[in-house]
Amino acid sequence: MKKNTINLKGLVVSAVAAALITGCSNGNGNPPPPEAPADPANTTPVESAEVGYPDQLTYWVSLNSNVSATMKDASEIAAYQEIEKITGTQVTFQHPPQGQELDAFNLMVSSGNVPDVIQHTWSSVAGGPDKAIADGTIIRLNELIEAHAPNLTKVLTDNPEYRKLITTDDGNIYVFPFIRGDDNLLTYNGLIIRQDWLDALNLPMPETIDEWYETLKAFKEGDPNQNGQADEIPLLLDIPMTALNQAFLGAWGITDAFYQVDGQVHYGPMQPEFKEYLTTMSQWYAEGLIDADYAATDGTLKDAKVTNNQLGAFVGYSGSSIGRYTDLMESSNPSFKLAGAPNVVLNKDDQPLLGQREAPFGGIGAAITKANANPEETVKWLDYNYGDEGHMLFNFGIEGVSYEMVDGYPTYTDEVMNNPDLPITQVMAKYMLANYSGPFVQDARYMEQYAVLPEQQEAIATWMEADNSRWMPTLSPTAEESSRYASIMNDVKTYYDEMVNKFIMGVTPLDQFEQFVNTIKGMGIEEAIQLQQAGLDRFNSREG
Repeated sequence: MKKNTINLKGLVVSAVAAALITGCSNGNGNPPPPEAPADPANTTPVESAEVGYPDQLTYWVSLNSNVSATMKDASEIAAYQEIEKITGTQVTFQHPPQGQELDAFNLMVSSGNVPDVIQHTWSSVAGGPDKAIADGTIIRLNELIEAHAPNLTKVLTDNPEYRKLITTDDGNIYVFPFIRGDDNLLTYNGLIIRQDWLDALNLPMPETIDEWYETLKAFKEGDPNQNGQADEIPLLLDIPMTALNQAFLGAWGITDAFYQVDGQVHYGPMQPEFKEYLTTMSQWYAEGLIDADYAATDGTLKDAKVTNNQLGAFVGYSGSSIGRYTDLMESSNPSFKLAGAPNVVLNKDDQPLLGQREAPFGGIGAAITKANANPEETVKWLDYNYGDEGHMLFNFGIEGVSYEMVDGYPTYTDEVMNNPDLPITQVMAKYMLANYSGPFVQDARYMEQYAVLPEQQEAIATWMEADNSRWMPTLSPTAEESSRYASIMNDVKTYYDEMVNKFIMGVTPLDQFEQFVNTIKGMGIEEAIQLQQAGLDRFNSREG
């Protein structure tokens, strides 16, 4: 697998660095020229003269829960406080109410009362970023980046795949992006199993659907928690997490939504393989191998089932699941041990087709609005994050406080790793943005320390073992496509969510699967497939 690791030293933009570091080019040693604007009326003029940093900015962004646990707004994060000292820019952050971010975003945009910068998941915006530019909400950034953002320009020149991902079908770059800068940052969740239960029952790690069936039966019948009671829950089928990871469904080579095979788009729930998956899950549910209350189990109940020593397998994260549960169980059950299970296959020695894998860029980034009176200065301010100093601040915080350089490696201090008062996620959030997102390149050395347990590192390596070529990239629908697609998929998704649980729980017999497919077809799914195909074809035709 190709590594997409960012060279940190290469992020320092100076004449010396430019002479020493060679990046991808257009063949003559120069970076590729900016693409022509789709709509000159929405292009911000660019002056070649040097600009300074803005005096003030208003910045709209959702407040991560790890930040809100100890702070009122993002201005209290040490990295932003340090950047204010360096640039002199005073930022007034605006945070929507937690849980109401999308409604707040839509209301803000429709009102026309927008701040200077909006950080958002722009790939999910109705009509896509091209429409947001055409509507005058945000501005095209290509020429501004070329003129005033040497750090980001170098990142995109050295990594043309990033440029392809952050450029729309109309050729617009619209954000300063959050980029996962290494392959090891793209996979962070998967199937998790109680390794100590496997050991207690002398069972191997399951790999195939049939092996999982035998393992779950043994968990149900073999008293692996050794309390003399039949209280084990072999598997929590966590539907939202399953959708993210595909868990058992990926064994059939399909997803629960759209996927591609050799450039052709398919919708997983229509496929015969989806019926096979439902048949298997329905059998497991009927035999008590799946938590009877899986559909009503939220995060709090899931925590209780794990920490009460009842749950044998589930889908979760390397940090908030393997790391956090291991810490929580250390005193009450020292033998407690979790392991990342391989992505499931149908036949032994098959290569897993689907696991969890993020794209390096998933649509999250900081866009500059049309209301911004100083776009050139704002570009320069945002570009600071992609240089060496900004990179270190956003990924590691303050040297001497949250990290120290040890043999050239930024090493988190005990303040972060062994804080007696706060969990590591909340301590990190006090100093940096590495454990969620923002306009910067995420550093793999953050994850190397965050996922410090051998079980975490092994899990990530195991979950990465999948082909993953069937995943869809982040597409840029036209405004018309977006509206029509949303109209179709709102109905399809509601019906799908209802029927999948009914099939698994045996409420609706599986001989009605064809009726299920025909109903989805009647809702327009074939048109939605065509819309996705058009978007994929345009994406594949983009130049990197």
